[in-house]
Amino acid sequence: MAFTLDQFRLDGKVAIVTGAGGRPNSIGEAYSLGLANAGASVVCADLVKEGAEACAERVKAAGGKAIGVQVDISKEDSAHAMARAAKDAFGGVDILVNNAALMVEMGNPNLGGTTLTVPLGGWQTWLDVNLTGALLCARACIPEMLARGGGRIINQVSAGAYPASGVYGVTKIALVGLTTALAREVGKQNINVNAIAPGMTASSAGASLTPAGSPFRTYVEASAAGNGAGEPDDLVGPLLLLCSPAGKWMTGQVLHVDGGLILTN
Repeated sequence: MAFTLDQFRLDGKVAIVTGAGGRPNSIGEAYSLGLANAGASVVCADLVKEGAEACAERVKAAGGKAIGVQVDISKEDSAHAMARAAKDAFGGVDILVNNAALMVEMGNPNLGGTTLTVPLGGWQTWLDVNLTGALLCARACIPEMLARGGGRIINQVSAGAYPASGVYGVTKIALVGLTTALAREVGKQNINVNAIAPGMTASSAGASLTPAGSPFRTYVEASAAGNGAGEPDDLVGPLLLLCSPAGKWMTGQVLHVDGGLILTN
């Protein structure tokens, strides 16, 4: 059968995107809009209820189907409630995008610092959200995927994991390990597990850490092989590949979408 662009369509699929509504101009919102434009019904999930609902409203205003759901991904019962909400609203779950994470919290004195100086309570919080949260969401959604014949899980890692630097980088390289472990465990059940590693992205969260003209952003833009800074929408195409039939033969992979940043590390 010849390849057609229809293989990027997601009509009839149900997708959950975590971290979809915490901030404006976010990667989670771009993912939600992109999935809906491809035909999926989208559950916009976020710790901030109002933000999740606002994201869902923007998806619907653009012609898509969506609901907003509050979730604390570090809590098992909350992750299961999110999966139930997707089933109640749209009939099940086919796609899970584990996008929610701590990042801007690096500036919080209770969570920031190096791996040697971060308070142990803060260290555990990073792990609970950035690593265990992805696992809990996967455990909640995989039974729903199996009931529908398979599914896709996409974990959001980071160029900051190559090499890992600080507690954030440690959690993201650990998430790469979770990606490959899950891919091996559920691959024969028609569930593909992959990851996207964004580089410097001009989302509101990214810009708050590395604003235009800041020394680190200037360094990255100069040293990357291509364009050192991207927009949230630049990540949507790779996501659709991993979610759609077009990417059905991919699992256990990390797509580096970073303008060639890690080539220089």
